[in-house]
Order: sequence, then structure tokens, then C-alpha cells
Amino acid sequence: MKIRALDVSEANSYIKRILINDPILYNLKIKGEISNFKLHNSGNVYLSLKDQNSKINCVIFKSDYDRRLNLEDGTKVIASGYISVYERDGSYQFYIKNIEVSGIGNLYIEFNRLKEKLQKEGLFDYKYKKPIPKIPISIGVVTSPTGAVIRDIINVTKRRYPKVHIKLYPVKVQGQDSKEQICQGINFFNEKHPVDTIIVGRGGGSIEDLWSFNEEEVARCVFESKIPIISAVGHETDFTICDFVADMRAPTPSAAAEIATPDIDELYFKLDNIKGRMNKSLNNAVEYDEQKLKYTFTRINTILNDYIINNKIYELDKITEKINLNIENKINKEEINLKNLGSLLHNLSPLKTLDRGYSIINKEDIVINSISNVSEKDKIEVILSDGSLDCTVDKINKKEV
Repeated sequence: MKIRALDVSEANSYIKRILINDPILYNLKIKGEISNFKLHNSGNVYLSLKDQNSKINCVIFKSDYDRRLNLEDGTKVIASGYISVYERDGSYQFYIKNIEVSGIGNLYIEFNRLKEKLQKEGLFDYKYKKPIPKIPISIGVVTSPTGAVIRDIINVTKRRYPKVHIKLYPVKVQGQDSKEQICQGINFFNEKHPVDTIIVGRGGGSIEDLWSFNEEEVARCVFESKIPIISAVGHETDFTICDFVADMRAPTPSAAAEIATPDIDELYFKLDNIKGRMNKSLNNAVEYDEQKLKYTFTRINTILNDYIINNKIYELDKITEKINLNIENKINKEEINLKNLGSLLHNLSPLKTLDRGYSIINKEDIVINSISNVSEKDKIEVILSDGSLDCTVDKINKKEV
């Protein structure tokens, strides 16, 4: 039987059909390291996957490429797709439908997708973070009842602040129904049994083990909590969506207990310092008030003394004024009496008698009131109302009884 010669395009097309119909080559996974990575203007990606001994050319169409992966030369990946022929060049290629970074996988892609979505919505914004109470009365813990998390939290709180009450809401922390139970625990403390702080946590594990805390439902429940939430999921190097949404992220459950509680010894130390400062401040205030009181009393005494002195001066002025008035009245009265007496004396005065035609006889400045006081030829002075007369006694006539 003679076989017809095929055109090159026919040969390539036939080979393509064979490859497509091969169940292994059409559903193939290849792991390797990226080289010759190129993002074309069309949006398609061209690259090679290689190992130590070989390489294969690959294509990722625009519709199948996830830019969030940040692929580059040297990245180790696991690619899923099919082998086919590029008929024009007659070369076979690996057409990649799905690709994941080796060791991370699709969960990491989903993690970044949800993280970016919630970040854009503002669920990570600091302005929504509620402060953690410094001295709580009770702390709610949403975690497994059998894990090390609850034991670590209890041990740390007993050591640091034994006065606080720990209230456990037991939940599954991975697997089926775990995300629903975590949300129920958060809602329980918000709606039925209020506490000061909620700790949501579990121990370390793989990204699959921690995935319940990367669920959108849990993230939104944490964000909507009215009670501050501390996220303590995994080890220090583990990060979950819950960590970003929570009001505080703790690297470990023990660290969460330290964040949620004060150190009682430190509190007592601070209280002693505060007490000392208050006593000193109070003593200073008392001393200041005493000085102020003394100054006030001094001022009052000064003012009072001034008031008393001024009042006494005023009273003295009044008394002086009264005395002066009495003296003036007395003087006026005495002046009137004196005038009256003067008038009376004037009426009784010899001068007044002279006005009535009488006279006064003096002898050597002695008033003569009897003839026995003079002799004939004596010089005498006769005083009249308008003058005096110098006379000589010529004859003495004695009155007959």
C-alpha cells in the first residue's frame, strides 16, 4: 500500500490531533523552574519550564494568567495544562491553564485575593481598630478546648493578673464547620455573655490548617465585633486574614494573654508611685494652703486693725466734734450769761451811778465814803460821769443823828 505524501501543515495538524487525544498529555501537570519569562503586549505569557536536564516551551493565554502571582525567572511552579502543536512552526508547547507557585498553591492565591479585596473595603484600616482594655475584668477565648492555646492563656493570665476571669467558648479550629463555630463564639460574647476582650486563636500549622482564619465569613465577623479582638493564630511567622482585621495581632497565644492583661506587680509598683506622688502633692497643697491661710489671716488682722483704728479715729472725731459742739454751746451760753452779768454789773457799777448824777470822791486814790476820812484843807478828787474835779475841803459838816 502506497502512503500519500502529506503537506507539512497536514502533518502538523495530524500530530496535533494525536497529542490532543492523548489522555495523559491533555491533562498534564509539570513542575519546574521558570526561564525566559515574557509578558507579551497581547497579555499572553511565554516562558519555559526547565529542570537540570531539559526544558519545555510554554504558553499562558491572557484569560488564564493571574497577575497577582508575580511570576519571574527562577520561580519554581507546578503548572497544569495540555501539550499541543503550534502548527505554523511545527513545534509542540505546553499550554498552561493553571499555575501555582511551588509550596504555596492555590490557597495562597486565594489568600492574596481576599486580602486585597478586604483591604480595598477598608477592613484593615487603623481607624476601625478598637483599643484593648488595660485592666479587664473578663476575657473571652474562642479556641479549641483541648489545645495548648487555652492552657497557655490561662497560665499567663494567672501569673500576670490572677484577678481576671477567663471564659472559654470551645470551637473547632480547622476542618468542616470550624469557620461557623468561630463566628458563633465571637457572636456569643458580643450578644449573650459580654466580656472586655476576646482572644481568637489556635496553634501553628500549615496554611491549610490555618485556613479557617482566612475565611471571609470569619474576617467580617471579627470586623463587626463590638468587643476588641486579639488574633493569636499560629506562630510568629504565620499571618492570617484574621490578624489583619482584628484590633490587635499577637504573634502567639501567650503573647495575646500578655497583651490582654496587665502585670499585677507592675500595677502595684505604679500604684505605689502614684500614692507617693499624691501624698507629696497633698502635703505640698496643705503647706501651700497653710501659708495662704496665714497670709489671709495676717491680711484680715491688718485690715481689721486698720478698720478698728479707723473706726476709733472716726469715733474720736465724733466725740471731739461733740465735745467741741458742747464747748461751743457752753461758751455761747457763758457768753450770754456773762453779758447778762455784765449788764447787771454795769447797772450796779459806780459808773452807772455817775450817769445818774452821783459822783465818787477819792483821796489819794482811796474812795472816801465817810467824812471821817478827810480833814479840812485836804485835797480830794471828785469823779463825775464826764470827768473829775480837783477840790479842797473847806468845811466838814457832820450829819446830825
